[in-house]
Amino acid sequence: MDENTLEQIVREVLKSLQGPAPTPQPTVQSTVSKVDLDPAKDYPLATKRADLVRTPTGKGLGDITLDKTLSGEVTPQDVRITGDTLRLQAEVAEKVGRPQFARNLRRAAELTRVPDERILVIYRALRPHRSTKEELLAVATELEEKYEAKANAALVREAAKVYEQRGLLRTA
Repeated sequence: MDENTLEQIVREVLKSLQGPAPTPQPTVQSTVSKVDLDPAKDYPLATKRADLVRTPTGKGLGDITLDKTLSGEVTPQDVRITGDTLRLQAEVAEKVGRPQFARNLRRAAELTRVPDERILVIYRALRPHRSTKEELLAVATELEEKYEAKANAALVREAAKVYEQRGLLRTA
């Protein structure tokens, strides 16, 4: 299977799951800073702290049932993970000594504000020989300024620097 076919399949699957293109998640008051999780008592969050887990539309886990899904009350947007949930998971990961995983979860939390289609474009831009240094730096600026994704912006800037050092940038 070639790369274009795979990309088309991913687009079709995303489109079928989401219906209309999703909009970035609105900034909502975070509960993360108000919670001090104890991994021994609070993990897994879905069963031990379900009160903290919300969907992007504000539904709690108890609101997600098969009957409601079949009736259309629960939509694909209702089962997407939120930045808050990912940040809570990062807190747990950090407390059990997995700092790299915690950083990954925090970057993922930032990306919940970026539309899926844009994520795919950025993913393709980060492949070797696909972008110039200027294009990658523009992606980093966009992530930082438009989506407040500072950790991801730093990662893209680092990639641009490494790609330049290793000759992996596209020449204009």
